[in-house]
Amino acid sequence: MDDRGESLKKRVALEAAKMVTGGAIVGLGTGSTVAPAIAELGRRVREEGLEIIGIPTSYQAAMLARASGIATRTLDDVSRIDIALDGADEVDPHKNLIKGRGAAHTREKIVDSWAELFVVVVDDSKLVKHLGEKFPVPVEVLPFAVHPVMKKLLAMGGNPELRMGVKKDGPVITDQGNMIIDVRFSAIKDPKGLERELNDIPGAVENGIFAGLAHLVLVGTAEEGAKPTVKRIE
Repeated sequence: MDDRGESLKKRVALEAAKMVTGGAIVGLGTGSTVAPAIAELGRRVREEGLEIIGIPTSYQAAMLARASGIATRTLDDVSRIDIALDGADEVDPHKNLIKGRGAAHTREKIVDSWAELFVVVVDDSKLVKHLGEKFPVPVEVLPFAVHPVMKKLLAMGGNPELRMGVKKDGPVITDQGNMIIDVRFSAIKDPKGLERELNDIPGAVENGIFAGLAHLVLVGTAEEGAKPTVKRIE
């Protein structure tokens, strides 16, 4: 990530953290854009006395929250989520998303869909004309079902590939103990329909298309040489 990208991520993360008020139950997303927002919420907890409860979407988010001094709970402990802050890999003009490069999209979709306000934080490199333009769709799959799910994805016109680990041998394993198949499609014209179709495959747990879930997208952007600003897509 270059300096511009890091600057945009920090700017938009700080803007998102401002939206959290005292007493809120906050969904804490996973990834490099939302991490600074978690750190900022931790600063507010320590320095401003902000009282919140965090619901992490991954082990990574839980570790960041606890290191920042944010009290965390599970979905079993709360009756609502007031606001969820999360990143995205792609955002189309209708606020449909592709998520899952961090392999946390299953938990993220559960938390984000339960939130009264789901706020997406991205830099302007994540904006696309249509989903699938830059990134494949991740599909979390039961290990037992990897082969038949890949055959189904091929039959749907996709180009599936089992995600392999970095700094480890073998495939990526999710926090649920499953595997990830990344599948590319030539064009995703109906995100909601494809989201349903992928989840209808026996053995598929959840996929990374988030259609119609985001309430607000905060986009960090800046012209060359200018200070970063935040654009709102509502």
